[in-house]
Parts: sequence; C-alpha cells; structure tokens
Amino acid sequence: MSLDDLFPSGLTGWQIALALLSVLVGWLLSRLARKGVLKLAERTPGISNSVAQLSARFTQYSLLLVGVGVGMAFLGANVQPLLAMTAIAVVVLILVLRGVADNFAAGVLIQSRQSVKIGEEIVVEGPDGTLRGVVQELNGRAVLLTTVDGRTVHVPNALLLTGVLVNDSRHGARRSELDIRIRRAADLDLDDVIALVSRAAGGIDGVHAREHPGVSVASVSPQRWMLILRIWHHPLHGTAVVSATVRGVAETLERSGVQAVVAPRQGPPPLVTPETI
Repeated sequence: MSLDDLFPSGLTGWQIALALLSVLVGWLLSRLARKGVLKLAERTPGISNSVAQLSARFTQYSLLLVGVGVGMAFLGANVQPLLAMTAIAVVVLILVLRGVADNFAAGVLIQSRQSVKIGEEIVVEGPDGTLRGVVQELNGRAVLLTTVDGRTVHVPNALLLTGVLVNDSRHGARRSELDIRIRRAADLDLDDVIALVSRAAGGIDGVHAREHPGVSVASVSPQRWMLILRIWHHPLHGTAVVSATVRGVAETLERSGVQAVVAPRQGPPPLVTPETI
C-alpha cells in the first residue's frame, strides 16, 4: 500500500494545518490525561505505583492514537485498510494478552478493595495445594509472597480474586492451640492445674494480655487429663510464641511437681500409637 492509495491528491493548506493541529491537540491531551490518571491513582487508596503507571501509559497512548487518526481523517486518508489492520492487531493482542488483562483487572480490584496489603501474611488455595507467605509487593500481574522457608512466589492476581484467600494478619492477632497431657495424682486438683497453666501462659513474652489465655478440658480418664490451651499472639510471630509457651508452661508444671507433656496441637499421624504418660 503506497501513500497515493492512502492519501488523495490535491491537499489544501487548511487540511494539512488541521491535521497537524489535531495531532498536537491529541499529544497535549494525552500528556494531561496521563498526569490526571497518576493524580487520581495517588488519591485512591490501595492502587500501587506499577498499576498507576500502566494505566497512565495506556490512557496516554490511546489519546495520542485518536489524535493521529483524526489528523489522518482531515487529510482525507482512506482509513479502511488501517482499520482492518488495527482490528486484526487488536484481536491478536486480545488473544495473546488475555491472561495479562485478567490479572491486571484482578490486581486493580484487589488493590482498590485492599483485600491484601504489603506485610500481611496470607494463605492462598492454589491448584497445587495451600500456599502461605508474607506479601512483599503488589503489581499489575501478580502478588509477590515470601514463604517461611525463604522462597519468593509470584501468585497471579486472578488466582487471588477467584480462589480462596485467607488473610491471617487483618484481625491483628492469631490464635494458636497447645495440647497438654497431665498424669493424674491424688494430690492434684483439676481447677488448680487449669489456673496454673493459664497463669504460666499469660506470663510468656508475646502472648497477648488483651485476649487472655483460655484452657478447656478435652478429656478426663483415670490416668490423665487432656487440656487444650489457647493463646493469642502477633500474626507473624506464631512459631516463636508457641515455642516459648511450650517451654514456659512445661517448666512451670515441672516446678509444681506435675507430670505433663506440652506440645503444639496437631492431628495424630496415621498408623502411629498415641503417646502415653
């Protein structure tokens, strides 16, 4: 396709002037629109800088192309071949970037709703199982997580929007449970033991005082008492606080002459005989 096929002959000065003016106006509007989108993104909570920059560039280039198209119309250009080429390019672009567009739209919704924030610990149900990590970055394609074993994981935004998302940090505290198995003795009183465990847990560094430790009776038998200790702690400090609580409660019971086993609560492994004391 040559220029003679695209532009008619006999162009006037007014046509050329109007074409140049339309391109100039389109360029100015695109610059102003870019700045406006960036300012709007700054005032909108939850929109990251990467998403704002991408939206601003898309708006700028779109208006610039509109200005160029209007300028070509003023020149009397035959835009049908260009429209056909543009339509084909758009279709190909949609097919190629369909996943990118889905993730970008999901990222905008996630950041505008503030479903997750940087520094929060989340759990995502993915196709390969459960994934837990701390949010390090939010961008237009994915959420970057750092797992407890030091891995960096890129979770697509669409997965967070359509799958099950658990935010462990939003409440500001998390609860952990410990199993306590105590050997019964003639000189032991169950209520006294419960009070002793509760006081010991409340004195552990990292255990929240606002939500007091709770102790419930799981089972009673002639040989032992089974207790469940529930403590609240910082969402990201669970392992350290639980470890300190296990040690502190066990030492307190030992000093009081109570034979006990203290362990973080977990389901019994299959085909293993339960431990007896």
